[in-house]
Amino acid sequence: MANVAKKVSWSGRDRDDDEDGRAGETTPLLNGTGPGAAGSARQLTPSSFLRIGQLSNVDLNEDIHELETELPRQRPNEIPHNEKLLSLKYESLDYDNSENQLFLEEERRINHAAFRTVEIKRWVICAMIGILTGLVACFIDIVVENLAGLKYRVVKDNIDKFTAKGGLSFSLLLWATLNASVVMVGSVIVAFIEPVAAGSGIPQIKCYLNGVKIPHVVRLKTLVIKVCGVILSVVGGLAVGKEGPMIHSGSVIAAGISQGRSTSLKRDFKIFEYFRRDTEKRDFVSAGAAAGVSAAFGAPVGGVLFSLEEGASFWNQFLTWRIFFASMISTFTLNSVLSVYHGNAWDLSSPGLINFGRFDSEKMGYTIQEIPIFIFMGVVGGILGALFNALNYWLTMFRIRYIHRPCLQVVEAMLVAAVTATVGFVMIYCSRDCQPIQGSSVAYPLQLFCADGEYNSMATAFFNTPEKSVVNLFHDPPGSYNPMTLGMFTLMYFFLACWTYGLTVSAGVFIPSLLIGAAWGRLFGISLSYLTKGSIWADPGKYALMGAAAQLGGIVRMTLSLTVIMMEATGNVTYGFPIMLVLMTAKIVGDYFVEGLYDMHIQLQSVPFLHWEAPVTSHSLTAREVMSTPVTCLRRIERVGTVVDILSDTSSNHNGFPVVESNPDTTQVAGLRGLILRSQLIVLLKHKVFVERANLNLVQRRLKLKDFRDAYPRFPPIQSIHVSQDERDCMIDLSEFMNPSPYTVPQEASLPRVFKLFRALGLRHLVVVDNRNEVVGMVTRKDLARYRLGKEGLEELSLAQT
Repeated sequence: MANVAKKVSWSGRDRDDDEDGRAGETTPLLNGTGPGAAGSARQLTPSSFLRIGQLSNVDLNEDIHELETELPRQRPNEIPHNEKLLSLKYESLDYDNSENQLFLEEERRINHAAFRTVEIKRWVICAMIGILTGLVACFIDIVVENLAGLKYRVVKDNIDKFTAKGGLSFSLLLWATLNASVVMVGSVIVAFIEPVAAGSGIPQIKCYLNGVKIPHVVRLKTLVIKVCGVILSVVGGLAVGKEGPMIHSGSVIAAGISQGRSTSLKRDFKIFEYFRRDTEKRDFVSAGAAAGVSAAFGAPVGGVLFSLEEGASFWNQFLTWRIFFASMISTFTLNSVLSVYHGNAWDLSSPGLINFGRFDSEKMGYTIQEIPIFIFMGVVGGILGALFNALNYWLTMFRIRYIHRPCLQVVEAMLVAAVTATVGFVMIYCSRDCQPIQGSSVAYPLQLFCADGEYNSMATAFFNTPEKSVVNLFHDPPGSYNPMTLGMFTLMYFFLACWTYGLTVSAGVFIPSLLIGAAWGRLFGISLSYLTKGSIWADPGKYALMGAAAQLGGIVRMTLSLTVIMMEATGNVTYGFPIMLVLMTAKIVGDYFVEGLYDMHIQLQSVPFLHWEAPVTSHSLTAREVMSTPVTCLRRIERVGTVVDILSDTSSNHNGFPVVESNPDTTQVAGLRGLILRSQLIVLLKHKVFVERANLNLVQRRLKLKDFRDAYPRFPPIQSIHVSQDERDCMIDLSEFMNPSPYTVPQEASLPRVFKLFRALGLRHLVVVDNRNEVVGMVTRKDLARYRLGKEGLEELSLAQT
C-alpha cells in the first residue's frame, strides 16, 4: 500500500496556511502509527500512559523528549491510509460565542436602533447571496450551452460527412480528442491550483455546516476553479452534472459576502465587520447552500429543506426565513436573466439550471394499484444505489493509494473522458434503433445508418448534455426508445458515472444518477406496458420519473429535501406521495447494505463528523472514558513566556485552554475560572497586551473586539510573533478575554448526554470537572466522533495526523 498521508485530504496540501494559523504543526498520533513510529505500535514506558477506561492517551508534555531520543530516525513523512482512522488535522468551528468582557460590553452598547440595523444588514447579505448565486448559475448555464453546442455541431457535421464515404474512425478520434482536451484543462486547474474544488463540493459543505473547518473550502480561488472546472467537465462529455457544484459555489459566495472582504484579493471593504465570527459566517453559508440548490433546480423550498436535512446542525426560525428569502432571490435572478437571454424578457419560465418539464396529470395519473409497483422500484433503486456506492468506495480507495499525484490524476481524467466518448460512439454506431425525426425534441439528431427522416435514438441519450437527456427520457412519447437501447445505455452509463465520480474534476452526481434512473425507469414502464397490453396508466415517462427518484435516493440517501426538489422541478404536486414512497424505500434498502455516497466520502477523508445522534449502544461510556487528558491549563495571570511555550508546543492537541486560579504558595490548583482559545492568545501576543512583573498594578493595553475580528479567519502562526527575552518575563491578565462561563460536565456524564450538548449547542470544547470544580479532562469533537457503530458493535477509531 502506498503512503498517502497528506493526499487523503480534500485540500491535498500541508497546513501551511490553515484557517487557524497553526503553521506546520504535526501532532503525534495517539494510536502509535504516526511520526513516532513507522506504521507499528510505539514502545512507551508505562508512565507515559494515563489509563482511563478503554482509552490510552499519551502524556504529550512529559514524554515528547523521550520519544525523540528513542526513535530519532523513524519518522516517515506519510502514513498508510486506513479507513479506521480519524484525522487530527481538521479543526472545529467556534460556533458558540465566547461571552467574555469585550463581547458583553459591545452587546450592551447595541441599542434597539443598532440592533435593527444589524438585522437589516443580514437581509441585505441574504439578498446579495441570492443575486450573485443566480448570476453564477446563469454564467455556467450559458457558457456550457454554447461550448457544448459548438462541440456537438462540429462532431455531428463530421459524422454526417464520413457516414456516406466511410472513415468514421476519424470522427471517433475527433470526439475523443475534443473531450480529453477539454477535461485535461479542467483537471489541471483543479489538481494543481485548488484540489478542494474537486467533486461536487457537497460533502465538504456538509462538513462545514456540521462544524468542521475544511481548509480552503470557502475561498474565492476555490469558487473560480469550481465554476471553470464544472463548465469544462460538462463540455468535456463526462458523466457529470453542473447542479451539484452550485451548492458549493453558493456557499463560497455566502462566506465571502458576509465577511465584507477577501483574503485572497487582500481587500477589506470595511463593511459587515460585525459578522466576522464563525457563528454568523456558518449561518450565511447555510443560506448560500440553499441558494445553490434553488438555482440548480428552481426549488427554493427544496433548497431550505436541503440545508436543514443535509447541512445545518443548528437551526432557528429567523434563520429559516432568511434562507428562504435568499433561495427565492436566487431563483428569481436566474429566471430573469435566462428569460432575457432566450429572448422572452417577460416570460419567467426558466426557474433553474434544469427544468424537468411539466407532467400532465390527466394523462399520467396513478392509481392505488401502482403503489406496490412504486415500492418495488424503490427497492431496485436502493439496491442499485448501494452497488454504485460500494463500487465507488473501492475505486476511491484505489485512487487514494495509487493515484494521489496530480499528474496521474490529470491522466486518469483524460482517460475517462476518452473512454466515455468511445463508449458513446460505439453504442451509437452499433445501435439500429431508428425513430422518425418529426415532432422530436432532439437537439443534435444523428442519422448514421438510419433512413432519411429518421435519427438514431441511442444518440438522444449519449450525444447530448446529461440534463437534456434526462428531460428527453421523461417526456419523449411512448415508442421513442427500443428496450435494448435503454438496457444497454443504463448498464454502460452506470459504470461510467461510477468511474467518473471521484475524479479530480469539478462535477456533480445528481444528474448522472437521475439519468441512470430515468433510463431503467422508462425501460420498466415499457415492460409494464407490454405486460398489460398497452394500458394507459403504464406511461413510460411517469416510470422514468420514479426510476430517477429511486436511483438518486439510493445513491445520496436524501428524503425530505429530494422529494420537494423533484416536486418543484416537475411543477406537479400530484406525484409527491409516490416520490416520497420511492425515496423512503430506496433509503431504507440502501442503508441496509452501505452508507450514502456523501457520508462514505466524508468517512474516507477521516473527518470528525458528528451525526444527529450518538451511537445507540454508547450509554455505557462516560465523559471520564472519552475525554482527553492531561489538559494544559493556564493561570488567570500568566507569564508571557509560559503562554508562548504552550502555543509553540507542537504536541498540543487542543486549541482551547482552561483558565484556573492558582495559589502561588501551594501546588494545589483551584477550580475552573474560564476558557480561552489559541486564536485569542495569538492576538494578545501580537498586540503585546501584557505588563512587567514589577508593575502588576498597571493597566495593560486595552483591546477591542474589532482587533480580534480583523485577524479573523486566518490568525497568524505563533512562529511569526516575536517575543523578546525581557517580554517573556512579563505577565498577562486573561480575565478580560477568557470566556468566564464555559460549558462543563461532571466526569460521570454519559456519552449520549455529552454528544447532545455538542450537537445542540455547536460546541468546540467541553471541560470535564470533578466535584471540586477542578479540571480533569477535555472533550472535543474528535473524542466523540471516534466512536462509531460498526458491524461488530461499538468501535473506537484511532486518531492520526493524516
